[in-house]
Amino acid sequence: MIIKFGIVGAGHIAAKMADTLVKMNHPEIVLYAISSRSLEKAQAFAQKWGIPKAYGSYEDMMADPQVNLVYIATPHSHHYAPARMAVEAGKAVLCEKAFMANAREAEALLALSRERGVFVTEAIKPRYMPLSLQLREILDSGQLGRPRQLQASLCYPIDTKERILRPELCGGVLLDLGVYCLNFLRLCFGGDIVQTESSCILGETGVDLYDSMMFRYRDGKVATLVSSALTRCNREGVVSCDEGFIVVENVNSPSALRIYRDYRLTAEYHAPKDQLTGYEYQVLACKEAMEKGWVETPFMPHAEILAVMRQMDALRAHWGVRYPMDA
Repeated sequence: MIIKFGIVGAGHIAAKMADTLVKMNHPEIVLYAISSRSLEKAQAFAQKWGIPKAYGSYEDMMADPQVNLVYIATPHSHHYAPARMAVEAGKAVLCEKAFMANAREAEALLALSRERGVFVTEAIKPRYMPLSLQLREILDSGQLGRPRQLQASLCYPIDTKERILRPELCGGVLLDLGVYCLNFLRLCFGGDIVQTESSCILGETGVDLYDSMMFRYRDGKVATLVSSALTRCNREGVVSCDEGFIVVENVNSPSALRIYRDYRLTAEYHAPKDQLTGYEYQVLACKEAMEKGWVETPFMPHAEILAVMRQMDALRAHWGVRYPMDA
């Protein structure tokens, strides 16, 4: 099956995907079209990346019968409309994180996906990467005993960026960085949470700039997550078990796993040497799903997409962080 990518949005994240697709040089995966609200911007992007088709509106690209997979790389606030447009046109969707502005939008889009039999997934990179899957295998194997505690942090000084500051763009750190920590938690511990405690620091525009979250699980596991737009941090995740612990470098794009017993490093795993950008794994997952006629991928099932969106809605409600599309 030939996959012909159409990209929505011509910004920084779109360029990362374009770079990935060019580096993949896969005979059955084609970087075919780019769409932007500015035709000039789409044309410049197309020229840079060697894309055959450039469109000055999302609607025009959706009308192109050659496009069969739409990658949405706009701000969180502008995911729902083009994603719905794509599904209604029968085109598969790979939508950047955070999947939608809120759970209501996610529920509506995924219901349409199932109704129309059209594949849709979220482009949350760690869910598809080999080291994440290896981490899950190590925890499931019991080689370190019972997992009991988790810590993860992801922080960058990005509090001056427009996408972070503006509520109408679904600003704040939760949907931008905290979503990675939540996905890391669910990847390792699942979702059987019985208690949540959290707090945040709000910026002048009413969005969250620092988030602290604590979770208690039914079986006694506990977790602490921190995300911030104000500082830098080590970006590590640590999973502590009865007989040792695992340190994960870069919870948003795992690059190494280090296993410790009695506080001594006993094993170390790194990302595959032939890994390109890390985005290629979600592209290949989309191809597999489309070829098999699936509406979702086991790497990021619809139930997980919805669970994370609902979790973020609940956290924002507790903090008093609202977006215009929450009304």
